[in-house]
Amino acid sequence: MSFITADAFTTRPEIKGTFGVVASTHWIASSVAMGVLERGGNAFDAGIAANFTLQVVEPHLNGPGGDAPIMVYEAKTDRMKVICGQGIAPRALTIAHCKALGLDLIPGAGLLATCVPGTFDALMLVLRDYGTKPLREVLEPAIHCARHGYPVVERITATINTVCELFLNEWPTSAELYLPNGDPPAPGSLFRNPRLADMYERILTEAESVGGNREIQIEKARIAWSHGFVAEAIDRFVRREQLMDSSGSRNKGVLTGEDMAGWQATVEDPVGYDYGRYQVLKPGGWCQGIATLQQLALLKGFALDGIDVRGPDFVHLVVEAAKLAFADRDTFLGDPKFVDVPLDVLLSDAYNDERRKLIGDTASMEQRPGVIPGRGKAMALSISDGQRQAVSAMGVGEPTVGDIQRVNTGHGAAERGTADVMRGDTVHYDVIDRHGNMIAATPSGGWLQSSPIIPELGFCLGSRAQMFVLDEAHPAALGIGRRPRTTLSPTMARRDGKPYLAWGSPGGDQQDQWIPQMFLRHVHANMNLQQAIDAPAFHTEHFPQSFWPRKARPGVVVVEGRFPAATIDELKRRGHTIEVGGDWSEGRLVAASRDGDFLKAAANPRGMQAYAVGR
Repeated sequence: MSFITADAFTTRPEIKGTFGVVASTHWIASSVAMGVLERGGNAFDAGIAANFTLQVVEPHLNGPGGDAPIMVYEAKTDRMKVICGQGIAPRALTIAHCKALGLDLIPGAGLLATCVPGTFDALMLVLRDYGTKPLREVLEPAIHCARHGYPVVERITATINTVCELFLNEWPTSAELYLPNGDPPAPGSLFRNPRLADMYERILTEAESVGGNREIQIEKARIAWSHGFVAEAIDRFVRREQLMDSSGSRNKGVLTGEDMAGWQATVEDPVGYDYGRYQVLKPGGWCQGIATLQQLALLKGFALDGIDVRGPDFVHLVVEAAKLAFADRDTFLGDPKFVDVPLDVLLSDAYNDERRKLIGDTASMEQRPGVIPGRGKAMALSISDGQRQAVSAMGVGEPTVGDIQRVNTGHGAAERGTADVMRGDTVHYDVIDRHGNMIAATPSGGWLQSSPIIPELGFCLGSRAQMFVLDEAHPAALGIGRRPRTTLSPTMARRDGKPYLAWGSPGGDQQDQWIPQMFLRHVHANMNLQQAIDAPAFHTEHFPQSFWPRKARPGVVVVEGRFPAATIDELKRRGHTIEVGGDWSEGRLVAASRDGDFLKAAANPRGMQAYAVGR
């Protein structure tokens, strides 16, 4: 194996301070969160303010109608917890209902694919139980951006461009907001969403009308959302509209106000895996993050210290481990409240010692899940003629085979060609304060292209239900009250027993490829956070994607153009199908750490949006 020194190229310094650090996927959200810290708020207050702001400034990547798994570390109790902001399936969204509509997959966009929106209630739970600031202080920055405007980043324009015809012809409420003159807002222009500002201002007004302390007002805000005017507006819109979705048909949604009133965010213990001096922690079996832990369990058997992270050995080993971990993801993971997810086996040394033997010198072209008697079911999905026709029906022309195969690769609409029209992506933020509190969250869903805008509210609903499987025997099967097996995957780690690192990335199925890559570069190549983020990255599209139409591309590995030609040639020799992307095209990682006396943070330079700040 070849080696690389720690003075690897970096685009910007790793942020260091002692007061507080923030890293997020948008500079405005990072600034907002740092401002909350400066005014005496803790990491949880700052993270919530960043979350609301990201809903406004990155509407193509997340929104109020989406979902948000959140991880918190509370210094005074020395406990890490998971706040589950992943909403459940509506009562009327059943396998029988979907089959009656002639569906073999839940559409990737439109009203039928909606789960109960989970983000708002999760944020209120965090603010109530871990924060210190009143609701107004964490909401006002987002309200200001929505009412007075924010600069449009290039990807917003590009995303709207992919769905212009759909908006104009099928989703008029979305056209009203995002195509007011028939054209999308230009990059760099000022864009406002006054109805979203009005919605949040009304929540504040209702919350503050009860007087009392901050906890009472937060509870009133939760009621306004799930039992009050927000739920009522969603119920009316879903009952009234029957609009085009990505199945190529006009289907009605089934989400109701009763569904919203019957759900609240929950607090859970994370799942951890010990990797040397580190313990890496993730949400439970309803989250694909288990695949990161299993990759570490597989890779623990290889000598990675000092490995050249630009070399073929590193890429080959990580890709082959990912193939095995994601095969198990698609076979065993689901909502642990309803199915027996065998984490005790999946993360055991004995199981992974056997699985590791499958990693050879050449690339595997097979889907190879493990076998755990009486548990799990393998997933076999492929593109159908109906799905191909549905992509064409969305107004983007007849897709090529390559277009359809490249749908849903986790990069966000407009990054991978016209067939990505209905895909969104994600945001992420990490905050650590001077007390040692930490928060990591990966909000997503409710993208502007996921479903039509609800006029009274200024936002749309999510489409996370597309991750359910329409097979009652599968662990990820659609079912009443179940959470979809989400791709959203925040991460924390302890080092030598002490809270150390919070990190994550947007990217759908790629999240739990880029997340372990960064960690491995940091741990084994002695790279600081910024170097570990900046280093050339890659992902495989070998396994079925989580998003409609769930196509797999066996053997395909996409690498950044900064990888050496010798590495690419050797990977091809080993049997990988290599596609070379842009030099800076893989991932949107951000991270923050507590390292001795220092707080540190770093953010991805790709796309020129993510920033880390601190002092």
